[in-house]
Amino acid sequence: MKLNQKNLRARRGLRGTGGTATAAVLLATLAGAAVPAAADTGSPDPWVYSWGQNASGELGNGSTVELHTPGPVQGLARQDVKQLEAGGNGATGPFAVALLKNGTLKSWGDNTYGQLGDGTVKARSFPATVTGLNAVKSLAVGCNHALALKDGRVWAWGRNDSGQLGDGTTSTKDTGSGKPVAVQGLDKVKAIAAGCNFSMALRQDGTVWAWGSNDNGQLGIGGTVNRNTPQQVPGLDGVVALAPGAFHAAVLTAGHTVKTWGDNSVGQLGNDSSITVDSSAPVDAKHLEGVEKLFSGAYSDFALLSDGSVKGWGRNTESQLGDGTQVNRTTPVLIDSLTHVRDIAAGQFHTVALREDQSVVAWGYNSAGQLGDGTTTTANKPVTALPAGSGVNHLTAGRNANNTFAY
Repeated sequence: MKLNQKNLRARRGLRGTGGTATAAVLLATLAGAAVPAAADTGSPDPWVYSWGQNASGELGNGSTVELHTPGPVQGLARQDVKQLEAGGNGATGPFAVALLKNGTLKSWGDNTYGQLGDGTVKARSFPATVTGLNAVKSLAVGCNHALALKDGRVWAWGRNDSGQLGDGTTSTKDTGSGKPVAVQGLDKVKAIAAGCNFSMALRQDGTVWAWGSNDNGQLGIGGTVNRNTPQQVPGLDGVVALAPGAFHAAVLTAGHTVKTWGDNSVGQLGNDSSITVDSSAPVDAKHLEGVEKLFSGAYSDFALLSDGSVKGWGRNTESQLGDGTQVNRTTPVLIDSLTHVRDIAAGQFHTVALREDQSVVAWGYNSAGQLGDGTTTTANKPVTALPAGSGVNHLTAGRNANNTFAY
């Protein structure tokens, strides 16, 4: 079912009806039936949307059926959500975590490594509470682990095979912690982020700290030795935002420039090098000035500039840069089809953008319907997933996975 303006109007009557109405809409959607018409209240429906792969229930709609158009997450109202992040590594371990405005966390999806934080390893296709955390300020999600920021300190749970939980341990049996544990030695943290199997923190003094896997130099500390406690990235200060990819990292500086390090196999460092070699220390992403926001997908990066334009670089073999080609880019290139952009999210091989009019467009790989346009056809230019006036203000895509969320 294509979620167009007519369908949005049909769903407006769901406001305040709770999970029962949500489930009814979902069942109608999965069955291909039209959603019953409801009174027009003059505002969009209130739910968090999800679409794409769903084998482990990672869309949070009570099923394991993939969706090719946006549908509601079960019982999760957009007005209650402060932040939502999604993990996974291809078809392995996909899950999602939502931070509610009351400071509690909800999680759903795969739970093989305890990444739902409920003390079990049982998958769940609907949102439920993460154990023992409240007053959370922000969260971050990797491929199979998650982080939460509370009172300037960091908590972590899930997979820990590379020390990505930062508590001084490493799980030798490829398991993790099903309940949040404290990251060692960090305070006065103001932002957190997670790559596939490593973690990052930004302290109030503008310094960056990293821990976990370092196979590609993604910790930025020199060398390729894993670390199970936080390490300061040398030579970095004045950092204002973190944007790690799957196996590389990018940060935005106070001077509106970008530093990158780690995996560079497909040009994701953006340093204009003809030799795509990894870097275990920060390098400058070239030809970027006036960067206002920075976004990283698994193997590609995007910068939103002060003039409203967007530049992208890195892997593009699935057209995920949206420049109309399938050529990897080792230096940032202008994405001329993107204008009036408010937010960007990138998954394993696809990208979505939110425009100022609250429409959502997507491009790239589409095998599981992660573009949300009702097809499974790869697109090298943006296609529409949600129309203008959708009510959406934020986007999230699976860290290294094939699903999308809008809220």
